[in-house]
Amino acid sequence: MIYLAGPDVFLPDAADIGRRKLALCTAAGLEGFFPLEDGLGAEPGSRAIFDANLALMERAEAIIANLTPFRGPSADPGTVFELGYMAGRGTFCVGYSNDPRPYADRVRASAHDRGHRIEDFGLADNLMIVHALDAFGAPVVVPEAPPADPWHDLTAFEACVRLVAAWTKGRRGQ
Repeated sequence: MIYLAGPDVFLPDAADIGRRKLALCTAAGLEGFFPLEDGLGAEPGSRAIFDANLALMERAEAIIANLTPFRGPSADPGTVFELGYMAGRGTFCVGYSNDPRPYADRVRASAHDRGHRIEDFGLADNLMIVHALDAFGAPVVVPEAPPADPWHDLTAFEACVRLVAAWTKGRRGQ
């Protein structure tokens, strides 16, 4: 099972995005899981959501993380936790961002630049995020140019699906 992490769950059309992502996984011969609060009741508490997602991550053999900046110049903190958790388990990790600008450029362009030193290694995001992917999977997938609709364009996600499918076939000796 492939855990599909990202801030997509907060979008108004999250269920539709989830269905599209799951269909792409299925077409590649993968079983994806998009973590909406299905089956947790009408208004699940935060701990119930955390526990359910943790249980899913424990079952997953890989993660595809949407690292497109969310509510600031960097990736969604929940997604970053999920990626770090999976990397810590030695799980195969891939991720993408639909914002091709380097992290330092995004910070400088935001209201978050208050004169603090900015890590400027020319990376897609914070070095710990980028190198978790390098060490436990594949480099961050980014488009050459920003897509017209970064929350609905799944081109980079599809590239990640192909990476996971190839890794899965390699593990099975196919």
